[in-house]
Amino acid sequence: MNKAEMIRRLERSFSAEQAGVLAEVIHDAYNTLVKASDFSELKTIVAELAEAQKRTDQHVAELAEAQKHTDQRLAELAEAQKRTDQRVAELAEAQRELAEQQRQTAAELRGLVKVVRGLAIEVGSLSRTMSYSLENEAYRLLPALLTQRFGLNVEQKFVRTEINGEEINLFGRARRDGQTVLIVGESKLRLDSRAVERKKIFDQLERKVAAVRQAYPDQEIMPVLITHYARPAILKEAESRGVQVFQSFEW
Repeated sequence: MNKAEMIRRLERSFSAEQAGVLAEVIHDAYNTLVKASDFSELKTIVAELAEAQKRTDQHVAELAEAQKHTDQRLAELAEAQKRTDQRVAELAEAQRELAEQQRQTAAELRGLVKVVRGLAIEVGSLSRTMSYSLENEAYRLLPALLTQRFGLNVEQKFVRTEINGEEINLFGRARRDGQTVLIVGESKLRLDSRAVERKKIFDQLERKVAAVRQAYPDQEIMPVLITHYARPAILKEAESRGVQVFQSFEW
């Protein structure tokens, strides 16, 4: 997606200025990410280093055996001592050079790991910021949708809270026909359609609903998912589980 298309989509949820800033940050972050090919190359390098280490260990073992034979010969042949000492010195130098190369490679790998970790932190921070922005939108705009679709009148503004050890992204009270209904929601920027990820999302929401039900055993609970976009498979499964899905374009 180019920057202009990104801005156009972001303007659905943000002001033009905010959309421009977010698009710039996302575009720059993406351009500085380490690509999958880089990780593949890194894995290849590590594998080659492991193989080189294996050959080095074998070579050292062979050198140890050669040293044993050399010691035996030295005991018998004093004249060969000079050549043996020279050979040992060469081997020691080769080992020192190899050790230095390994040290430099290890330092480079540590530097690369730091870069990757830094990028992961930046991307994670951006994702959290966008998630909070989505939640803040829901706090303001979801009450109208609940009234329109389900005849619910929100009595208490939505908040982010913790109940029975579970962090609840979206929690509020509403009334319908004189009965209290508790709204318990999770926010996800995008609902993944893969089976494993779908199960993870719904299991997480069920844990939070269970925590609220334990705290409010006599109250009706409406579980909801807030997202920017949900695929049809997600919507179908949500319906079968009694979960209401609200997408940001519905505001």
